[in-house]
Amino acid sequence: MTASGARLETWDDADGPLSEKRLILILEQEGYEVGVFSYREGTSFPEHEHAQDRCDAVLEGFFRIEAAGEVFELRPGDRLYIPAGTRHSAEVIGRRTVLSLDATRW
Repeated sequence: MTASGARLETWDDADGPLSEKRLILILEQEGYEVGVFSYREGTSFPEHEHAQDRCDAVLEGFFRIEAAGEVFELRPGDRLYIPAGTRHSAEVIGRRTVLSLDATRW
């Protein structure tokens, strides 16, 4: 856990090959509802917050998320858990489209 309360986890090779299905299953087992989104080069989200716990996971591409003043650069297999009420922003870095799992715990 970081000072912002955000927690970064990387894909564990013991979980087998990274796939959308496997990562969705992990998040659903943790109690999250999961949506799949793609974000093109240049996509950014201004600082905002959510009333629920969230997790952003990356399947393809690279995503930079700033949460409460800390910067996280997510690559395929990474997931960032963001507690409810945490101010954060996000942006695609590089030229590759980001395939992202956007998870919410209601």
